[in-house]
Amino acid sequence: MPDELLERLGRLKRERNAVILGHNYQRAEVQDASDFTGDSLGLSRQAAKTDADVILFCGVHFMAETAAIVCPDKTVVVPDPNAGCPMANMATPRELEAVKAEHPGATVVCYVNSSAEVKALSDLCCTSANAVAVLESIPADRTVLFVPDRSLGAWAAKQTGRQVILWPGYCPTHHRIRPEHVAGARREHPDAEVVVHPECLADVIALADHVASTSGMLTYCAASPASAFIIGTETGMLHPLQKQCPDKRFYPASPLADCPNMKLNTIEKMVWALEDLRHRVVVPADVADRARGAIERMLEIG
Repeated sequence: MPDELLERLGRLKRERNAVILGHNYQRAEVQDASDFTGDSLGLSRQAAKTDADVILFCGVHFMAETAAIVCPDKTVVVPDPNAGCPMANMATPRELEAVKAEHPGATVVCYVNSSAEVKALSDLCCTSANAVAVLESIPADRTVLFVPDRSLGAWAAKQTGRQVILWPGYCPTHHRIRPEHVAGARREHPDAEVVVHPECLADVIALADHVASTSGMLTYCAASPASAFIIGTETGMLHPLQKQCPDKRFYPASPLADCPNMKLNTIEKMVWALEDLRHRVVVPADVADRARGAIERMLEIG
């Protein structure tokens, strides 16, 4: 990466009083240029407490929407407006309203990987890091509708013993990790522990030694006595793991687990976004007000 481009980014960041948030699935150079990296929950918390005037969010669109909802007085921009989330597109407000009508009184738990409009129709948000805690916070006699990720919802329900109505959405990137990929990686690296994300298929989760969000993976791999790990999530996650644990080895469960939307963001686009404050993410006030309650309840649970 040319030094002059990174220098321009640093200068623009100072001039704009901006903070750069980068998700763990971003390109390595984008992560390295970010002020804070992490998973959706960690970055939501960083957005909520920042005193910057501008948030440059390097992730996908729903993440920047969440930052705009939590920080209505901040300017939120993204490097590439085409960086969306297929899973988020699998649940629309109209569809959710229809299903809610079929289950009156149900508590709607909305995975943060969803649009602002869907969050506005939900009672609680969650991330993969706190989905279990969110389900545990709901009274046992309440029906729970989990939107939109059926894999995360099923895994969290199993951990809590809850009966949960699952939306039929899923993450295409995580579902490209197949059991045979994990089995093949184990044969190649028999000394490695298998750590996978709960967005994976149930058959893949069943083969894992540990299941965790990306922040949970960082914690687990640092503490584990193992020296090698097979990582079942988007391949960008190998970069922060290797940075944190340079003496350990990390292998992708499948090289196919590469999210093209996450990889749309580049240093050049980050510079352009701060130069012109382009690709602003603005959530209508009425939608933001309703969605904010669901997000804040998530942040309170932790």
